[in-house]
Amino acid sequence: MADVDLGSDDGKKGPGVKKAKKLSTRVDLTPMVDLGFLLLTFFVFSSTLSQPASLHLTMPDDRTDTPDDANQAKASGALTILLGKDHSVFFYEGEPSPTGATWKESSMADIRSEIVRKKQSTPADDFVVVIMPGDNSVYSDVVAILDEMKISLVDRYALVNIDDVDKKILASKEH
Repeated sequence: MADVDLGSDDGKKGPGVKKAKKLSTRVDLTPMVDLGFLLLTFFVFSSTLSQPASLHLTMPDDRTDTPDDANQAKASGALTILLGKDHSVFFYEGEPSPTGATWKESSMADIRSEIVRKKQSTPADDFVVVIMPGDNSVYSDVVAILDEMKISLVDRYALVNIDDVDKKILASKEH
């Protein structure tokens, strides 16, 4: 319980001064506290907790007769994206060229159009994107290219280590 004393004493005392009657106002805060707890209880019991969300995972097809071919992507449907230093992006389609002749340079802003173009020109079951971050690429580029996969609605993509041949070609093409 809380009390609020509003009694006033104006300090005038003397023979001709009429003595004021002291008033005391008492405010009972118990109902307000009860209401607070009642509202808190209502919101705790009536709210729902966040629903568990699952990550969509695309599994390889295991219905093929030969298990060796089940996880193999067709070279014609593959788009390989290589991330270099200073936010440089290179890509090639299909099989890699040992000299890097099929490599094309792009930027992080333009790679989405290449992904969409390749996705539209390739059957959906054959389309796969291989992402290879180079030794000099930065973490933000990897996150940006993974965001591009989500934005472009690419279901099949893989983040793999860059091999030695691609590493040499990437080093020669970086400025």
